[in-house]
Amino acid sequence: MLLPGFRPLHVPIVQLNLELVLKCGQSFRWRVVQVVENDLSSPEWRLTLHDRVICLRQNSDTLFYRALFPLGTHELEDGSTLAWIRDYFQLDVDLDNIFSSIEDPIFKRATSLFGGGIRILRQDPWENLISFVCSSNNNISRITSMVQNLCTHFSSPLVLDSLNIVEPHCPFPPPHSLSNPSVDGILRNLGFGYRAKYIQQTASILCQVHEDPQQWLLSLRTKSTDEAREELLKLPGVGPKVADCILLMSCDKPEVVPIDTHMLQIATKHYNFRLPGNLKGKAVPAITPKSRDEVSLMFQKKWGAHAGWAHGVLFAADLKSLAAHGGIRTSSPSPSRVSRGVDVPKKERETVSRISGSSISSSPPGELYTDETVRGDSLAERIKLRRRYSRFKP
Repeated sequence: MLLPGFRPLHVPIVQLNLELVLKCGQSFRWRVVQVVENDLSSPEWRLTLHDRVICLRQNSDTLFYRALFPLGTHELEDGSTLAWIRDYFQLDVDLDNIFSSIEDPIFKRATSLFGGGIRILRQDPWENLISFVCSSNNNISRITSMVQNLCTHFSSPLVLDSLNIVEPHCPFPPPHSLSNPSVDGILRNLGFGYRAKYIQQTASILCQVHEDPQQWLLSLRTKSTDEAREELLKLPGVGPKVADCILLMSCDKPEVVPIDTHMLQIATKHYNFRLPGNLKGKAVPAITPKSRDEVSLMFQKKWGAHAGWAHGVLFAADLKSLAAHGGIRTSSPSPSRVSRGVDVPKKERETVSRISGSSISSSPPGELYTDETVRGDSLAERIKLRRRYSRFKP
């Protein structure tokens, strides 16, 4: 298949499946459009960088790419677009090599149903940080909308000369664009809620403390996992789960396994994880520092140096949005079930509790909260959970 303007790169779909990787809640700015050429429709994935728009298509054995530049410029001949693609998708990592050594029937079942192709992205740490601050008590669709609003309100669109590109393409705003105190109010008017304060304060702190905030965030890649985590946890709105997502997805820490209610459910139902003193009858123990650390350590021992990549497969396998691809659903989520949350203030938890009609007042202050926290623990609910989880058995 020849695509005018595109360059081919041999990447089998079992090594990189764009549909799975770009819809599984790692990155929130890729747009997919259906392009019709010669009466054939095919999906094209587009992402706006600071100086170009990356366009991707693929078939079973080839990734096709091109870069669209603003008016008055031309595509670089130095291979920078290809270098970015290789780095962003970490194409130097062979999925067969890292996954074939994992002797875990549950993990192998998930990979066999998907047919491979799910990998961890190597994102810009600044964009990754702010995107996951937006993820608190949120779902993928709404996070995507928030991130898009950040781009359209705080950065200028690239002016492109292409018949197929008609919608505005805005890069992700740099830290100084979000550091002004007025940003808080603007974001609240856009529906960001309490996240607005975290975003503005994080940008402000980074700009005040570091001459080049984005370069400082990139430097976390060279620090140890514990050192980098400690630095991230100092930032407003960054709790343990968000910090671990950033470490895994942009800071070169492939062993990190972010733990939320979702992963705790998988650990409890399929890996016989139990915490001493867990209340009798509880379907899933509460997320505490102890349970988070113990579950993460369990998965790291089971999956090895690329445990975070294996986690990405199981996380994607449970997403409603990817069910058509053969994923294994472990629960029946609410519309905002998929959360990459941060620590939510007590007032916010009480508000959700009143709206949902369930009590979460017993949750300890600062507990990592997702919508699943408000699920009831009745006998009927436990039976439903058991039936859903039975589909996940090898």
